[in-house]
Amino acid sequence: MNYFVTGATGFIGKFLVGELLQRAEAKVYVLVRPSSQDKFEALQARFGEAGERLVAVHGDVTEPGLIDEAERKKLKGHIAHVFHLAAVYDMAMSDAQADRINIEGTRHLVEFANGLGGDVHLHHVSSVAVAGNGYNGRFTEDMFDEGQKLEHPYYRSKFQSEKIVREESKVPFRIYRPGVVVGSSESGEMDKIDGPYYFFKTIQKLSYAVPKWLPLLGIEGGKVPIVPVDYVAKAIVTIAHEKGRDGQCFCLIQSKSPSVGDLLQTLLEVAHGPEFARRLELPALPLAMRELAGQVKGHVAGTSWGPAVEKRVSKAIGVPLSVVAYVGNRTVFDDRNTRAALKGTGVQCPDIRDYADKLWQYWEKFLDVETRVPRGAVQKLTGKVAVVTGASRGIGLVVSKKLAAAGAKVVLVSRKREKLEELQQIIELAGGEAHVYPCDLNDLNAIDECSQAILRDFGHVDILINNAGRSIRRSVFESFDRFHDFERTMQLNYFGAVRMIMNFLPSMAKHKSGHIINISSIGVLANAARFSAYVASKAALDAFSRCLSAEVKHKNIEVTAIYMPLVRTPMIAPTKLYDYVPAWSPEKAGDTVMKALLSRPKSIATPLGTAAAVSYALWPKLNDYILNKGFHLFPSSDAAKGRREGAKPTLEQVVFANLFKGEHF
Repeated sequence: MNYFVTGATGFIGKFLVGELLQRAEAKVYVLVRPSSQDKFEALQARFGEAGERLVAVHGDVTEPGLIDEAERKKLKGHIAHVFHLAAVYDMAMSDAQADRINIEGTRHLVEFANGLGGDVHLHHVSSVAVAGNGYNGRFTEDMFDEGQKLEHPYYRSKFQSEKIVREESKVPFRIYRPGVVVGSSESGEMDKIDGPYYFFKTIQKLSYAVPKWLPLLGIEGGKVPIVPVDYVAKAIVTIAHEKGRDGQCFCLIQSKSPSVGDLLQTLLEVAHGPEFARRLELPALPLAMRELAGQVKGHVAGTSWGPAVEKRVSKAIGVPLSVVAYVGNRTVFDDRNTRAALKGTGVQCPDIRDYADKLWQYWEKFLDVETRVPRGAVQKLTGKVAVVTGASRGIGLVVSKKLAAAGAKVVLVSRKREKLEELQQIIELAGGEAHVYPCDLNDLNAIDECSQAILRDFGHVDILINNAGRSIRRSVFESFDRFHDFERTMQLNYFGAVRMIMNFLPSMAKHKSGHIINISSIGVLANAARFSAYVASKAALDAFSRCLSAEVKHKNIEVTAIYMPLVRTPMIAPTKLYDYVPAWSPEKAGDTVMKALLSRPKSIATPLGTAAAVSYALWPKLNDYILNKGFHLFPSSDAAKGRREGAKPTLEQVVFANLFKGEHF
């Protein structure tokens, strides 16, 4: 059984081809434009040995016949299933694009399938967009032409292309209508900012700016027919091989679709943001949004400056005008046919709440590509060799991206190679330079080998950022049988950092230039209770660096300590209480490191950190009294007070945490 696929190098296409390759030893013929040969080769590489069963067939859906006559003769009688995915999905698309690719492309594909001969089945990937952009009520899989509004080129072209399949196909066909397609529920993989992703940046900023304990007022909005791409691919391929389903239409969505409010709340949760205390139905708001979008598009349509105006308005609100109106969508879709066809197969659409964290993590890593660097950074850092430890996540990841954006040669050091290679890929796609050096920073011999490899490859190091660290939140009285906690933190936070410094110092001295930045903690200044193991290791590095600084001043080597407050990184994630206390964003922490690189100060601390250090020097007993209050106010775990894990903080805890912003409790 062989397959023919159009749009195979597209987002859904990649996943669908992966599913097809899992079925026996069939060949998958892929329609490829000559200019897209590199994409086909990347598709083959994606599937390893199985990719060898992919066969490129050069052609174009916009051309009558799709492929040349010789190729068509080779395929005739040898194809069992034709999957049509090639289409333009762009809410900024023009009518001409819609007509040429989505409509005429589908007509050419249908004609091609009709002439293949043999027992051929056509599988057309349509969209819930056939319901138009203003349908109010339930739109079933059996419905098609209901007099719905089709004002946008995308909605119109998806409707007309489905109509072509229904009316002109002479071979058995099946139609699939995916909803709002998001990334994989397993890996989070997504190819571009689209649909709900337009709101991710706003949600991220909100999660850092608004405390989690502060309740928000939100809107309920309409239903969002959301669906992960891996389910779309599995469902299509599974249904395609089911008997007795010809002529049917299948809606691919989450059966109980979330409302706009549900979706936003789910995303806020994975972003560690605040919650909606109440959501209101605002029927006038969606109408106003649709009218605004319609008026803007109406006034500029047909003008030479129209696209530019529409683009500027969309940029101002952060969302394309065509997407804005969907907040008030009043169409409800069902997937009864789909569920009936998939019954007993084990294939079902997961709930967005079960994989939203994967979407969010993938977006933060691969799609949140905007990297700001301060003025003067490019001029000062271009060409510099900068080593960042703990580079694979949190502060290290953000700093590495910023250094690369400023033109530095970034040397990524962390334990797991695959994580570093992911970051390297991100940096290189953005035009930066990054190099991967996996190293277990708990192992002094491994540090020596890593350092020697870096010096062998680059000759010297200009910048060393000791960012890797381990934090343990546990009181001394709970640590009598856990002496290894102190050994582990000292090994990584102190000995590992010192070993790295000593390995790179000779090259810095030889070049009479260098900058060492140690990511320390506000706890060193404020003497945070429950963090004796962590703070002691950071304080040891602080003391070492102060002594070193006096020894290397004449060699133009600077040593900077950054006493970071609480930063919302994976390191603090296990302590659920921290979801509710003020914390810096990794972006702000990264900006602080960049500031240190440009101004080369002795240290950087928050006002609270500085005040804590001064007050401890002047009034140590008063400091102990205040910190002891915090020690009792914030137990080691929620379980210690008989509260369920992750319960909201009390008013007293909220007040204390906001008085001492950024402190560890």
